[in-house]
Amino acid sequence: MRKILAATAALLATTTLASAEGQLQLYNWGNYTSPELLAKFEKDTGIKVTVTDYDSNDAALAKVEAGGSGFDLVVPSASFVQIWVEKGLIQKLDLAKLPNHKNIAPEWMEVEWDKGREYTIPWQWGSTGVAVNTKIYGGDINTSDIFLNVPAELKGKINVVPEMSDVMSMAIFWAGGAPCTEDKEVLKKVRDALVAAKPDWISMDYGATERLSNGDWAASVNWNGSTMRARLATNGDVKYGYPKEGYPLWMDSVALLSDAQNVEEAYTFMNYIMEPEHAAMISAFARYANGIAGSAEFMPEDMRDAPEVVIPEEFKAAGHFLPACPPQAQEYMTAIWTELQK
Repeated sequence: MRKILAATAALLATTTLASAEGQLQLYNWGNYTSPELLAKFEKDTGIKVTVTDYDSNDAALAKVEAGGSGFDLVVPSASFVQIWVEKGLIQKLDLAKLPNHKNIAPEWMEVEWDKGREYTIPWQWGSTGVAVNTKIYGGDINTSDIFLNVPAELKGKINVVPEMSDVMSMAIFWAGGAPCTEDKEVLKKVRDALVAAKPDWISMDYGATERLSNGDWAASVNWNGSTMRARLATNGDVKYGYPKEGYPLWMDSVALLSDAQNVEEAYTFMNYIMEPEHAAMISAFARYANGIAGSAEFMPEDMRDAPEVVIPEEFKAAGHFLPACPPQAQEYMTAIWTELQK
């Protein structure tokens, strides 16, 4: 989900990147790309990957849509894939160049956002919930009340990530609505709750892994893998809550940009990360599950039963993949979100 600056990122001063044989430009979420994987890939193929970070789906889309980005691969979330397709920003994949396409797990092949995986291949998948330092707050963490009716112990100590689709959907679930609702009563309840809660938040920012780990924040709307990393860094004090009112599930997938300049290198990389061992390297770093069959045997032992990775049975039914919202619903959510930024 997955959103702070990666140590491997190259922060570029220009908007256009040059193509070069043996080079690849990957545009990805921050703190989400395994340095060990990149080093192994370069050693095995001779191709050097430059990673540039983004911190939201909207930011990535706007950057590429503006033109001249110079990026080759991008990693949009499920609810954004069809937007990229409809805008002509990503191209249909030549599956003949991806023999490891067969390694995509069956449950991740016929997905709603990309039937048959014609445009994307899996990167990582997970959920969005709430992370809470249980040394500071000992109450129920499996509820969106954590950020919408902030407990006294967490006031002024909770962050909300500025990812509109996740936060708005959690608030809509909490208010009794469905994703992409156009019910104005539900939306008013959402708007009122968010505006009333905001003064109790410390920030709307990314960087939860580090700031939960070092105690800057006591809680955050956050992604499951990031929360697992914070738990490990705090000896178990930080725990992940699955809001019983409803929470988003997501999958981020790799897509080839329509104006990619290093196309053969991009195919080499995509095929490489569909090797089970390499998919597991990404998961071992980011702490999310992946969609590649056979990767489990290469995964770290501590991920096999981690509560942030293996959703507890009692909370499974509350998780929902988010659809791409129609224009009117998107307009309503954007209006509330814009007001929240003031």
